[in-house]
Amino acid sequence: MATTLPAAPKVGMVSLGCPKALVDSERILTKLRSDGYDLSSSYEDADVVLVNTCGFLDSAKEESLEAIGEAMAENGRVIVTGCMGNEAEAIRARFPDVLAITGAHQYEAVVNAVHEASPPVPNAFVDLVPEGGLKLTPRHYSYLKISEGCNHRCAFCIIPSLRGDLVSRRPDAILREAEKLVAAGTKELLIISQDTSAYGVDIRHQPREWKGREVRAHMTDLARELGSLGAWVRLHYVYPYPHVNDVVPLMADGLITPYLDIPFQHAAPSVLKAMKRPANEAKVLERIRGWREICPDIAIRSSFVVGFPGETETDFQYLLDWLDEAQLDRVGAFRFEPVEGAAANELPDPVPEEVKEERYQRIMEKTAAISAAKLQAKIGRTLPVIIDLADEEGGATGRSQADAPEIDGEVHLRDAHDLKAGEIVNVLIEDADEHDLFGVQVKG
Repeated sequence: MATTLPAAPKVGMVSLGCPKALVDSERILTKLRSDGYDLSSSYEDADVVLVNTCGFLDSAKEESLEAIGEAMAENGRVIVTGCMGNEAEAIRARFPDVLAITGAHQYEAVVNAVHEASPPVPNAFVDLVPEGGLKLTPRHYSYLKISEGCNHRCAFCIIPSLRGDLVSRRPDAILREAEKLVAAGTKELLIISQDTSAYGVDIRHQPREWKGREVRAHMTDLARELGSLGAWVRLHYVYPYPHVNDVVPLMADGLITPYLDIPFQHAAPSVLKAMKRPANEAKVLERIRGWREICPDIAIRSSFVVGFPGETETDFQYLLDWLDEAQLDRVGAFRFEPVEGAAANELPDPVPEEVKEERYQRIMEKTAAISAAKLQAKIGRTLPVIIDLADEEGGATGRSQADAPEIDGEVHLRDAHDLKAGEIVNVLIEDADEHDLFGVQVKG
């Protein structure tokens, strides 16, 4: 006699903010799926909608509030989580009927709220979760979070108040998760945290046994082990601590992807001091030159803040000159924006909005010219490219090892018949613009 299984409740998810928040969303959905919930891609089919918010900037908070408002209007049964969950009163003042509000990485509280809003249906017959967990990214790349929180107290940042001090994961737990992801089809691991270089400081780099050997909770050891799994390993949010020098040879040896994402934020000593960040920009330039001597193909990306309180035209010109020296491969820039609770709000000499905008345009023009020259130099080379999208007309879009998904450039392929997302192929570079490369697959 056939058994009719009861319909499972459905959960929708709106995930905002950085990749670290995306990992939180994946963890929450993986747990809910294991509890018997189905996932919904639309508001109307969802029994409850989760909104994972970002609270880093006022503009991000407004985007989060708009997302909550849309979910309330389209569905009405909404649970709010994430960084903005720490401002529950502000959320309830605007949306008094939200079902529950929880803070960042409060996984158990979020799941309990969903259970209360729409109780799970017991089902002993079906295994609902794949081995690698549920993902919000394409199957071929995955974000891997190695720690929570941050010990820095940068003047413009409220992350420590949102997510607390550094809490590192055990290295064996990270490697176990990475191994499962690779077994499930991941070809690229993107390593994320608030401060990847500080990984393990809080637990005194305590070693754990992995595959019959001890692995320290340290960025260098972890990178070496991750590199043995057969996937690209890309390091994000790396502060330029001295031991970063030990990671670059792993890139030269082909063990991990030759890519460093380092948030320099500025170069002028006076601005760095006001930001409460290390102010040794000359030594940084020397180290960048050293890294390139060891690994000529290393790609360095960074982000910079323009218009920080007290930034003078001399300071900004110093930054532009520093960029001429550093020749960074990928650069993002942000206009300074006051964030509630940040120490920078109390600093004197705010920069007028029109000056911020003018400086932003100048830094983007500068970095675009540097990027264009660097990409032009790649014409004629053959590079490994991971395919992200392929269409039926023979076009495909992928990324070189110098390009992280969604934040860097792309490689556009012609005559790319029969390619599939997740494949890694060799591509002859034929052309370039300010941000992207163009080429054709080299077969055989």
